[in-house]
Amino acid sequence: MNLKLGNSPAMVRPNLAGNMAGAAQVARGGAATQGAPGTGFGVAFKDALQSVSAAQNQSAKLQREVQFENPNVSLEETMVSMQKAQIGFQATLHVRNRMVQAYTDIMNMQV
Repeated sequence: MNLKLGNSPAMVRPNLAGNMAGAAQVARGGAATQGAPGTGFGVAFKDALQSVSAAQNQSAKLQREVQFENPNVSLEETMVSMQKAQIGFQATLHVRNRMVQAYTDIMNMQV
């Protein structure tokens, strides 16, 4: 078993914090302009979701490799990948809950 914690080329390093920060900046009317292609909250949020999905897929792949006793995959690398995927999912869940709450608040406003 390889106990080395290294930078594997196959590891996915999601940049959820960066994607969510970019989405928040765009939502506040920051760096992006209104009709610029490839910018906007939706694009940033989609990128963040794809990043979380890739982290979960990588975690599942590493778990499978550890179960098959692949000597090239360390348990530590797998555990770190699982934690990254879990944290990304929790952050996504919190963003979703905030968005639903904001939608509910807007819908309950008096006109």
